[in-house]
Amino acid sequence: MPVCRRKVTVIGAGNVGATAAQRIAEAGVADVYLIDVVEGLPQGKALDLSESAPLQHHDQYIIGTNDYADTTESDIIVVTAGLARQPGMSRDDLLLKNAGIVRAVVQQAVHYSPGAIIIMVTNPLDAMVHVALEASGFPRERVIGMAGVLDGARFRSFIAQDLGVSASDVSAFVLGGHGDTMVPVPRYSTVAGIPLPELMKPERIEELVQRTRAGGAEIVTLLKTGSAFYAPASSVFHMVDSILNDRKRVLACAVLLRGEYGLDGLVVGVPLVLGAAGAERIIEVALTEEEKTALMVSAGSVGALVETMHKASA
Repeated sequence: MPVCRRKVTVIGAGNVGATAAQRIAEAGVADVYLIDVVEGLPQGKALDLSESAPLQHHDQYIIGTNDYADTTESDIIVVTAGLARQPGMSRDDLLLKNAGIVRAVVQQAVHYSPGAIIIMVTNPLDAMVHVALEASGFPRERVIGMAGVLDGARFRSFIAQDLGVSASDVSAFVLGGHGDTMVPVPRYSTVAGIPLPELMKPERIEELVQRTRAGGAEIVTLLKTGSAFYAPASSVFHMVDSILNDRKRVLACAVLLRGEYGLDGLVVGVPLVLGAAGAERIIEVALTEEEKTALMVSAGSVGALVETMHKASA
């Protein structure tokens, strides 16, 4: 009886896409099909990754292609395609150009993989999840944005460095849109179960919160030509792993809300249970009035982007 091999398609063979493919394959989670509009790019990167397999001790297939037919019956579709942010460019600047790219690639991908779960990575993230939902016609459980996993990882790393503790012992809680209005929640963030406010002064916490909000921009400024890709790719891997292995991890992801947290019809980052069916359950936690206000401001910025897209397409 033939073995059923799990299949992940990664759309976009740039730094994020190729590194995500590497993480997924080297962990032995699934075969990876790397697809890009540029001829030779996905094939070359896939070949290079395949040639490292004997040294990394895995037997996953890594295939590069320009043809969506090769991605047929993928379990997961990861969308990284789009323009990268450049210095001085906000995520909002990317909106209309990337919306067109995402709409086109999602429509092609879901034609061949109608049962897949979509993980969106392209920025501006929350708005692109809206585009993917419309383009695919999938239920909200199967179109999820990679936002809070990355934002939480950044917050965790800053906390660990500041306190001189293992990052593995730090848990960070981040709500809202993926961008300048994200809402890190320090009182739900812990170090080995100890609430962060008991370990750090409020003013220092606020400095780390602000650094987390500007985490992507800080890297763009340092690189000068390009944007972050190692941490985003690791975030994608953790989501793929939780879905394909039905780990039911509680991760902060961008998902369409239908009344949760008092929001309806907007994609916002919230904690959810991520398993084989995708976003299996949204977890609601009690928020202070200040936190609620910050979340509404963040959701409002997402709503403004969505409205801009709809006006442009009208």
